[in-house]
Amino acid sequence: MDRIALVISDVDGTLVTTQKRVTERTRAAVAALHARGIRFTVVSSRPPFGLRMLVEALGITTPVAAFNGGAIASPALQILEQRRIAPDVAREIVAFLEAKRVGVWLFTGEEWLTRDLGGAHVSHETITVQQRPRVVESFDGLLDQAGKIVGVSNDFARLEAIEGEARAHFATRVTAVRSQPYYLDFVAPGVDKGLAVRELTPMIGVELSEVVTLGDMENDVPMFRQAGFSIAMGNASDAVKQQAQETTLTNDEDGFAAAVERFILPRAGA
Repeated sequence: MDRIALVISDVDGTLVTTQKRVTERTRAAVAALHARGIRFTVVSSRPPFGLRMLVEALGITTPVAAFNGGAIASPALQILEQRRIAPDVAREIVAFLEAKRVGVWLFTGEEWLTRDLGGAHVSHETITVQQRPRVVESFDGLLDQAGKIVGVSNDFARLEAIEGEARAHFATRVTAVRSQPYYLDFVAPGVDKGLAVRELTPMIGVELSEVVTLGDMENDVPMFRQAGFSIAMGNASDAVKQQAQETTLTNDEDGFAAAVERFILPRAGA
């Protein structure tokens, strides 16, 4: 590519370690991008409020994307655009996941809602997004606010099978994709990280051909396809790696920083 103007990174499994930390080497890599005049932002399955620690730690000054592209927020995390799941479809998703006997979470733009505070991955997600969920007896009356619904299970193979069933069942009425082996995300139809890239670039004032993207999961592949250059993490599956132009180290080996140092800064010139 002739010019790099923007780097867009996935968050979990890419930008942060397994312990959800931003390393000093990652901070230095983003600072090096900024020093070259290259903008930096994130596209994540997290809710907008779950990106606060990254905006603060990395000095992000551009809009960010949450809910796999379903919400665009300012650096102050004010929601600029949000696509919600239709209430009748949201109700059907909850019933579908209940029938599969997996945990169900509902995210609005401002809140994370659960019916079981002791359920799988609740404590893990609390650390990740740095906000506790609100416990509700029912999602009734809240379904019209759903930006994302998540099916949660520690049975990774079973959740993968449920993902396939969900795509067949809901077809074009919703987008269903795993953001982690243990999370199956449901967002509004047409929403994916590729859409987020297409919406962020004109806001930031760059061309798609000037964008580099980094990620580790299948839900990151749509943004690979929009960018001028894409990099898969070392912890990504072989299928995801095949969709990127380069592969870096794992997220626990400072793979993001290594990618900036090896693949991005040398292409950026002086």
